[in-house]
Amino acid sequence: MRTFLSVFAIAVEVTMILTLVGVSYGTLDSTARRARGVGADIMVRPPGSSIIGLSSAPMPDLLIPMLLKQPHVTLATGTVVQPLAGFDTVTGLDLNSFTKMSGGFHFLEGGPFQKDDDIIVDEYYAREKHLHVGDTVPLINHVWHLSGIFESGKLTRIAVKLPVLQELTGNPNHLSQIYLKVDNPKNAHKVVSALQQKMPGYPIYTMEEFTSLLTVSSVELLRNFIGVVIGVAVIVGFIVVYMAMYTAVLERTREIGILKAMGASAGLILTLLLKETLVLASSGALAGIILTYGTQWCMQHLVPSSLTQETVYAWWPIAGCIAIAGALLGAIVPAMKAINQDVTQALAYE
Repeated sequence: MRTFLSVFAIAVEVTMILTLVGVSYGTLDSTARRARGVGADIMVRPPGSSIIGLSSAPMPDLLIPMLLKQPHVTLATGTVVQPLAGFDTVTGLDLNSFTKMSGGFHFLEGGPFQKDDDIIVDEYYAREKHLHVGDTVPLINHVWHLSGIFESGKLTRIAVKLPVLQELTGNPNHLSQIYLKVDNPKNAHKVVSALQQKMPGYPIYTMEEFTSLLTVSSVELLRNFIGVVIGVAVIVGFIVVYMAMYTAVLERTREIGILKAMGASAGLILTLLLKETLVLASSGALAGIILTYGTQWCMQHLVPSSLTQETVYAWWPIAGCIAIAGALLGAIVPAMKAINQDVTQALAYE
């Protein structure tokens, strides 16, 4: 039972690491996929905004006519992004200009918004909230009418009319970000360079550059959070293995004394204990990898969520090594106790 619980605890440690990493990668990859689905070549963001964060709507929409006059720019459309709880946001957009740029949404149920109170959501949000066309959706102190459910992968999960969201958020005639399409994707870098000179302080990216920045290593908040979770996981593994091996050494005091009396060296006893620890940690790491598929299934079926968990194979050996390192650290003190046991006292131990 002690062995089983030790393996299970190490498995939970590994599962915790892999699940967090999988959700982080999945969230950023889905954001990049939606950004690519816009069909734009360039993105203009507000001064001071981070890669994944936005400041409500600080850019005047008068920038759009100015941007349309730039060489090689053929289309421009702006959006307002209002954060909700968790990772969700509501996006206000001009459906006509967005359709020209991206080809429009592919609706699985219903259709685009017509009235000011209409709202459209993607399939994942609809499944998470158990929504169907015709339902009412209370968001940002307003009751919306669900007019359509669209296939995910374009711009946002929730969309409403741009002027309506501007009024509701107190940002009339202002935008959160602007997307540009150029006559030839090869000219995107040239246009970005020209705009950076005309609009100092504005983060301006090609879409290729922007999506390449959506990685865990580029987002400091996620990177730090993963580091904290890994630290906690190592501590958990250390404590679990320490307790398991310390108990094992106490229970085997007499057997260790017999081995020493028969001439077993300290190195042999240390090797035996470390091998046992390695087997526990390796078994726990393997079980943790298998349990990760269970967390994926739970997120998809038992607790439907807008979050996406990916299987990040590159982290399998990393999580395994972290678990094994923590386990070996936890085995050091019990192993030293076993080595330093007095043979006479060990043989007399009951």
